[in-house]
Amino acid sequence: MSARGRDIRLLGAAIAASIVALGGAGLALVPPAPRPEAAAAAHGTDVDVAFRQGVAMLHARQHEHALTAFHRVLKFAPEMPEAHANMGFALVGLRRHREAKAFFEGAIDLRPRQLNAYYGLALAAEGLGDLEAARGAMRTYVHLAPPGDPYRRRAQAALWEWGAPSPDGTAIAAHEHPATKDRH
Repeated sequence: MSARGRDIRLLGAAIAASIVALGGAGLALVPPAPRPEAAAAAHGTDVDVAFRQGVAMLHARQHEHALTAFHRVLKFAPEMPEAHANMGFALVGLRRHREAKAFFEGAIDLRPRQLNAYYGLALAAEGLGDLEAARGAMRTYVHLAPPGDPYRRRAQAALWEWGAPSPDGTAIAAHEHPATKDRH
């Protein structure tokens, strides 16, 4: 090999090494991407305000507005199971049961004991016509709910209405609609 060929290769290797070194130095100057927890903490007040607005909108049955508020919460706090569950309730209110089901399942994935997510999952499953899944989710809710829970009686009534056995194993009769009763 000629001296000129070696010189060109040495020059090429030197240029490549310089580019790699400069690129590495340039990367050191780029700020790291914010971690989700840091983003949520930086926007803590916004998240808190949006969450409270969303809850108020749910109670007022303003489901579209609640959806907007919880979307804003999840933008900065995607790991907040309460926001996922409440987004699901807003979607149930809009009769978007398939989407609601996904949000309730997401809340449960984030926190398996997120009680209201099981209740909401039951409502979403009922809206999709899947009474078996609705009964399963509602049974889980009743099982996890403390005795004084204000929604426990509603959950038990829903199970009764859906013709499911109660959590204690006793059978619950299928709901008989007054219009179907025999008149004597």
